[in-house]
Amino acid sequence: MTGTIQNRDAFLETIASRLGRQRKTKLEQPQWNYHPQEEVLKEATKDELVEVLKSQCTLIHTDLVITSQKELTHTLYNLIKEYGGGKIVTWKDARYEQYGLHALFKEKLLEENIDVFEWDASLGKENIVKAEQANIGITISEITLAESGTVVFYSGKDRGRTVSFLPIHSIVIVPKSTVVPRMTQAAKILREKVQKGEVLPSCINYITGPSNSADIEMDLVVGVHGPVKAAYLVVEDL
Repeated sequence: MTGTIQNRDAFLETIASRLGRQRKTKLEQPQWNYHPQEEVLKEATKDELVEVLKSQCTLIHTDLVITSQKELTHTLYNLIKEYGGGKIVTWKDARYEQYGLHALFKEKLLEENIDVFEWDASLGKENIVKAEQANIGITISEITLAESGTVVFYSGKDRGRTVSFLPIHSIVIVPKSTVVPRMTQAAKILREKVQKGEVLPSCINYITGPSNSADIEMDLVVGVHGPVKAAYLVVEDL
């Protein structure tokens, strides 16, 4: 049975009257005199933001590797080998091919018996099983917060969120243009998308390095609820 709201306006008018004020029917965005949140790293260049990100990664137990688009395949291959190879899971995302990784995923790694599974929405829960069995999950950051070392993912039917937290290791490709100072800029980017009428994903994930927990006697344990190790691979844009 579908519920209905009856006498809503009269009810709200009564509450406002009892509170001694006029009922508000719409809210206006407040205008603040000061915006301290926008001053942090305000004048920083992309290179300077990457350096901030690099420093923060040492605090969140995350490897950071800076590479060029030309060297991306070679750098990613070496990182995969460093993390032990094994089964790999990726999103179904055209950007992998745009970055020239098709030959790495479809040929070179397969020749070394390293299986690369691409997320396939038609397979349903099988995708989650593949992610759970994987040693490495490879994803791409949409927005990267230098101050906190946080990467932002847009989930979707071809971008399962389990790719980033079920495998033992997580490798995140970070396009250099996605690096912004902090959460302030990330929120602004999302707000502008909404204002333009863009449909945002139902799930947007903010992830900061590997899983960390200090719930028990304040002893830090890495890898309890997600990857044991994580790496950000900062690459020049296409």
